[in-house]
Amino acid sequence: MFKGKKILITGGTGSLGKALAKRLLELDADIVRIFSRNENNQTTMQLEMNDDRLRYFIGDIRDLPRLIKAMEDVDIVFHAAALKHVPVVEYNPFEAIKTNVLGSQNVIDACIHENVETAVCVGTDKAVSPLNTYGATKLLMEKLFVTASNHTNPKRYRTKFIAIRYGNVLGSSGSIVPTLVKQIESGKNITITDPSMTRFNITMNQALDFIIRSIKKGNGGEVFIPKLKSYSLEILKDTILEVLKKDVKTEIISVRPGEKYHESLISNEEIRNTFEDEDDYVILQEKSQQTTNQKIKKTSLKKEYSSDSVELLNKEEMKKILIKEMPQFFENK
Repeated sequence: MFKGKKILITGGTGSLGKALAKRLLELDADIVRIFSRNENNQTTMQLEMNDDRLRYFIGDIRDLPRLIKAMEDVDIVFHAAALKHVPVVEYNPFEAIKTNVLGSQNVIDACIHENVETAVCVGTDKAVSPLNTYGATKLLMEKLFVTASNHTNPKRYRTKFIAIRYGNVLGSSGSIVPTLVKQIESGKNITITDPSMTRFNITMNQALDFIIRSIKKGNGGEVFIPKLKSYSLEILKDTILEVLKKDVKTEIISVRPGEKYHESLISNEEIRNTFEDEDDYVILQEKSQQTTNQKIKKTSLKKEYSSDSVELLNKEEMKKILIKEMPQFFENK
């Protein structure tokens, strides 16, 4: 699938970008181009990942000519660049539109211009019935991607546009696990919102496996969503304390603006266009449903696919995941 391919990752210095680059190199990609704005992050990544198949491009997805140049001879594009911190985006909505919406349109235009083979955009649960500006901009990004092929001549342009959607990766930069670990190790109180809040559980390795599955399955125009279990904030907090063998007080803080109590990955309205196989759900455009892969069937979902409606991980399951997937926080514990 990736052997001998030239690949570009927008936002390639983020947690997902770095992990994805490493996996693609393991799968014998010819060249992996890292496209991002932050030169310091690129320099740090170069020191961490010493591989001559990596190429580093300074650029902003708001800059279409730069994107076109960076995509020269590229086969596959992973679009992960975004302004994504909810409070920051709420305070700077115009900037989020420029990056998450107009920047995504630039990625699409550059892919079509360079006749890229496959383009995948990385979505978020917050795009489902969006409550905040970030979710609204990512919903628009999804819509742009899954309809991009509708406006091109397939005899001239080969690009398959695919969207994938999942929640925060457990242990990724800025997520709850490193935040809680830092608070605990510094002797501060743990700060969480409502302990009954739930979140879908997806580790970085699960996310990478899901991304690769989606590319193999995709014909263009789909939104792929993985089948996941979830956890409550209370179970996560208690498990981290138990693994670290710490006794720290918990301080309940208010919910952030635009924050949901439970994550949703498929809305009630999307169920009628949702299909599934053993591992994933896929939302199809109406016109694609007659020619879809016979290995998938109409979904058995009867209501919104949300983190409070799936199986919850218990403390023992959570402990195994933390120790296996995040040794940087829980090694030798």
